[in-house]
Amino acid sequence: MSAIRLLVLGAVRRRGRAHGYQVLGDLEYRGAHEWSNTKPGSIYHALKQMAKQGVLHAHEVAPSAAGGPPRTEYEVTDAGSAEYFTLLREALAAYDRKTDVLSAALGFMVDLPRDEVLALLRERLAKLAEWRSSVAASYAPEGGHSGLMGEVAHRWVHSADAEEQWTRGLIARIEAGAHSFAGEGGDPVEGRGLAPHVA
Repeated sequence: MSAIRLLVLGAVRRRGRAHGYQVLGDLEYRGAHEWSNTKPGSIYHALKQMAKQGVLHAHEVAPSAAGGPPRTEYEVTDAGSAEYFTLLREALAAYDRKTDVLSAALGFMVDLPRDEVLALLRERLAKLAEWRSSVAASYAPEGGHSGLMGEVAHRWVHSADAEEQWTRGLIARIEAGAHSFAGEGGDPVEGRGLAPHVA
């Protein structure tokens, strides 16, 4: 899964219609360039490719009053909206996504209902526990590590423990009322919410 794809779909969806410069500006303003590959070239390429694939619809708009060239504005199609929510749900429930994909999902999680986000995060916890047990049983037998692979497994187990602790903390914050989620009547965007929450 591509973080860029999730970020672009989410950013365009939040605006309704947006041109590339707006998408890039929104993502950079919220710090996505610090934890993802949101370079101008990758954003513009993603917009064009996604329009060709039918997940975005391209609208040609008139040149600006300042005399610049016409801009293309993009809008998320029904297929794009379906893909967006699929990517978002998969990223929140998975234990093995890259950091940028999970960070993108965190920035958009408020587009889902609170109960659904909690269920996806609990699914993530279950997958983490299963993976940790498998690694520990296979590569880190009781009483010590099994050579160099044991050192690698030790790192994996440590990472799983840290991810579990972080996920449980996020669940607790959401259960306690943090953020405004879809269907709650508040502003689920929270300043467009693209930067991951840091506790």
